[in-house]
Amino acid sequence: MKRRQFLGLLGAAGITATLGTEAQAATGHSFDGYPNAKGVLFDSTRCIGCRKCEAACNKVNKLPAPAKPFDDLKVLDTERRTDEKTYTVVNKYVGKKGPAFRKVQCNHCQEPACASVCFVKAFTKNPDGSVTYDASLCVGCRYCMVACPFNIPAYEYNDPITPRIMKCTMCHDQITKGELSAPGCVGACPKEALLYGKRKDLIEVARERIRRNPERYQDHIYGEKEMGGTNWLYVSGAEFKDIGLREDLGTTSVPTMTAGPLSVVPMVAALWPALLGGVWAMNKRKEKVAAEEQKAAVKAAKAEVKAEAAAKLAKELEKAEKDKAQAIEREVKRALEEAAAAKKDEEGA
Repeated sequence: MKRRQFLGLLGAAGITATLGTEAQAATGHSFDGYPNAKGVLFDSTRCIGCRKCEAACNKVNKLPAPAKPFDDLKVLDTERRTDEKTYTVVNKYVGKKGPAFRKVQCNHCQEPACASVCFVKAFTKNPDGSVTYDASLCVGCRYCMVACPFNIPAYEYNDPITPRIMKCTMCHDQITKGELSAPGCVGACPKEALLYGKRKDLIEVARERIRRNPERYQDHIYGEKEMGGTNWLYVSGAEFKDIGLREDLGTTSVPTMTAGPLSVVPMVAALWPALLGGVWAMNKRKEKVAAEEQKAAVKAAKAEVKAEAAAKLAKELEKAEKDKAQAIEREVKRALEEAAAAKKDEEGA
């Protein structure tokens, strides 16, 4: 494939993909979530920071043991985030009403930013409310890490062979297989700070708690509308910003906000085979040219060696012929001298 043909192919594919994405963007975007999706309600007023949810998550997901044991509560003195070995952490915050705790994990957005920017569709929003990840599809671009407004996806930088994106799955696989009836963290909470159920029911429960104890709670359910809604919901006595939750996100989901700018993502996906095919073709051509050049160089070297050998042989033969002629001349001369000497001796006798 010539460079001009390759660029022409990319241009044609780009026009087709752009027209397709512009038509799609023009149709608008709307998704209200799966009707029977489940979720988790976290009540910060009930959390005591015991870290039992962390221990349960670690066990259920077979994650590596932490550097410090789960009963070491001194780790709460430093704000932490989830990483490739930890799907959930509990942080302690000191607000206007004293210490408060919050469990941190993937919020399982109704319209996940991670899924919207993943052009290989490694992330899936499931009807049960969870957001899961397929490592076999991932190309390691890490756009999901940049896009997530909650800073959740973590990359296995220490694995140079098969690195993955790691995050909470709301125990999707374990629940689907019947191994659990609720996420591991929910069942381990001794204070019932976590409640698992249908998202719409959890919202009603949260509203009822706020209605019955207005002095105890902020009059807001965090996650009901934020970023288009999440399947992990929060109620709190402290202001949400005081327990580390962003209050600047608005109610519009990432896919809705980026329908125009991210229209290039499907185009990239459409161009990906052409791009890789073109790169492969050009690399193969370079390899072919290099092989032909090497072959020609070897052939020329052989011819040069052969010519040098022939010239050397001819020179050796010429020298040998000359030496032979000189040797014959010497022998003839010596024979003549001996014959003359013998004749002289006979005449003297």
